[in-house]
Amino acid sequence: MGKLIVTEFVSLDGVMEAPGGEPGFKHTAWTMLVPFLPEMGAFKLNEVLKADAHLLGRVTYESFAEAWPGRDDPDGFAARMNTMPKYVVSSTLTELGWNNSHLVSGNVAERVQELKDEVGELLVAGSRTLVHTLHEHDLVDEYRLMVFPVVLGSGRRLFPDDAADKRILELTGIKKFSNGVTVQTYTPER
Repeated sequence: MGKLIVTEFVSLDGVMEAPGGEPGFKHTAWTMLVPFLPEMGAFKLNEVLKADAHLLGRVTYESFAEAWPGRDDPDGFAARMNTMPKYVVSSTLTELGWNNSHLVSGNVAERVQELKDEVGELLVAGSRTLVHTLHEHDLVDEYRLMVFPVVLGSGRRLFPDDAADKRILELTGIKKFSNGVTVQTYTPER
């Protein structure tokens, strides 16, 4: 059986939107308020190298598909992003132009469960609406949150405001960087 990992950049108050400079948001590029350390880059590289595929929502897919194909780096992060399988949840897209991308439609919860069984380790980055759906259907096996010591006060949050059920998560790992950023790993109690 596979594993679904939600990996996100989040502010201390749980905001996840526009961490890298996406236009049209009040708090865009908020992760750049804190120095991004090489150790953080190594952590993210290891994460994508270990994963079998990405599972993405439409908005994040379109952002990634615009940004990654023209990039290259000596560590191989861009190459991995461009070659790894990408499963895109969308009810509006009909064609996917980014290399090795596959459309997921229909009953998302059923299809994601099938993908977990077929693919192995699925990594979900960004994709707020998709994360809310995965959370609602109890499909997330691990939350890996890179928490920045920044309070934004507003913005789209990782967990839905109207979540129907309370969930208890177990802290299974924590990594602290010298700039105050932590990676907190949680697994749902089953």
